[in-house]
Amino acid sequence: MARAATTTDVFNAIAESVRRDILHLLARGERAVNDIVQALGLTQPQVSKHLRVLRKVGLVAVRGDGRQRYYRLNPTPLRDVAEWVENYRQFWEQSFDRLDEYLHELQRKEHHGPDNPESSSRR
Repeated sequence: MARAATTTDVFNAIAESVRRDILHLLARGERAVNDIVQALGLTQPQVSKHLRVLRKVGLVAVRGDGRQRYYRLNPTPLRDVAEWVENYRQFWEQSFDRLDEYLHELQRKEHHGPDNPESSSRR
């Protein structure tokens, strides 16, 4: 099944690196749009475009104070992402365990195998 459009799907929204950078900034606390612009070195329209997408998928909330807009992280939609990633944890752990076993076997052969010059010179 195809994924929903970026503006309705958290996975697609966080696929963009600039949006992940914005979320990283907001994870440290509420920020004004101008603070985000300065921190990322982007233009205000670029940042506003990304904030609009993040707001539509529910990852950020906004409050107004006069002419200024302040954004804060709403981590609740990230639960879907975390749950999806968790499904693959067992696969990763098993893969890393197998890799670790393989590397240990290579080291053992290197130090104790018949092709090792040190082991043949000791005979």
